[in-house]
Amino acid sequence: MSTTAVLRSEWIKIRSVRSVSGSLIAVFAASLLVTLLAFSTVGQAEADTPDHDPVFSAFYALNFGQIAAISFGATAVSSEFLNGALRISLSAVPRRGLFYTAKMAVIGALALVVGSVTSLSTFVFGQLFMGEYAIGLGEPGAVRAVIGGGIYLALMTLLASGLTALLRSAVAVLSLLVPFVLIVSFVVGDIAGGAAEYLPDRAGQLILHQTQDGSLGPWTGLAVTAGWAGLALLAGWWAVNTRDA
Repeated sequence: MSTTAVLRSEWIKIRSVRSVSGSLIAVFAASLLVTLLAFSTVGQAEADTPDHDPVFSAFYALNFGQIAAISFGATAVSSEFLNGALRISLSAVPRRGLFYTAKMAVIGALALVVGSVTSLSTFVFGQLFMGEYAIGLGEPGAVRAVIGGGIYLALMTLLASGLTALLRSAVAVLSLLVPFVLIVSFVVGDIAGGAAEYLPDRAGQLILHQTQDGSLGPWTGLAVTAGWAGLALLAGWWAVNTRDA
C-alpha cells in the first residue's frame, strides 16, 4: 500500500469506530460545555481577585479537554489490539514502521485541528460572559495561548497514543495518565518545587500563562511536553516493531 492509502485507511478507522470518533468530538464538546458553565456562573467573581491571570483563566476548560484528548489517543490505538485487529492491519501494511507512523500522523493531525478549534472557541465564548473583565486577542499572551493550547492538546494525545502502543491497553493508559494530570502532578508539584515544571502537563500549560515565574518559558515548556510525547512515541514504535501481533 502507498503512504497515501495507509493514511486514508487510518482515517477511515478513526471515523468508523464510535468510541474513537466520540472521544475526539468530546475534546471540543467537553471544553465548550465547561467554559459555558464556569464563565456564566463564577467567571467575573474569579476575575475580581488579586492574583488573577486573565489569559490562563480563559483556558480553564482545557483541563477537561485534555482528558478527552488523552482518551482519544488511547482508544485510537487500543482498537488495534482488540479481536486480532493488529494482525489484519499488518497483513495489509507489512511495513510496521509505515503503519505506525501513518497511524500516529493521522491521530496527531486530527488532535491538532480539533485542539486548535477548541482552544480558540473556549477563549472566545468564555469572554462573552466576562463583562468588564473580558479580554480580547490583543491581550498580551492571548494569541500565543490560543495557538499553544491546540498544540498542547495534540501533544497530550500523542503521549497517550505512544503509551497505548507500548502497554497495549487503553484502560492501563487512562488509569495512569488521568489521575496523574488531575491529582499526582499537583501533589508532586507541592513537594518537588521547581522540578515539577518538567512534568508533561505542567510544562505544556506554561504556554497558557500570561507571565512565567519559573525557569521555563512558554515555548520551552511546550518543548518539554513534546519531548515527553516523543519518548512515548519512540517506546510505542519499539513495541510495535519488536512484539508479535
